[in-house]
Amino acid sequence: QPHLVESGGGLVQPGGSLRLSCAASGFTLGNYDIGWFRQAPGKEREGISCITSGSRRTHYVDSVKGRFTISRDNTKNTVWLQMNSLKPEDTAIYYCAAGSSCPENNESYYYIRRYWGQGTRVNVSS
Repeated sequence: QPHLVESGGGLVQPGGSLRLSCAASGFTLGNYDIGWFRQAPGKEREGISCITSGSRRTHYVDSVKGRFTISRDNTKNTVWLQMNSLKPEDTAIYYCAAGSSCPENNESYYYIRRYWGQGTRVNVSS
């Protein structure tokens, strides 16, 4: 069954950094645009960053722009999310997903939902 596997979450102090990884299993990651989502306690899941299949374009929501960087290496079947200057409000379960089209501007992440991972927990706390 095709799916994604996230790793790299953990507990970090405010201002710290984490690097999340997203590895594909059972399909070729390079054929898909990949997005990162997060779900904070009591809130809906939200798309926060996306990268197109050939890395030509990336997308970030305003809350993470300038702090998070998405990248990929299709030869390693892996996508990363580098998270810097972490804030308590970044605390959430982080998921990656594969789909057909990253959003542009204020579009939704509707087309990034074909394959999902199980999530990795990020806790930003002192």
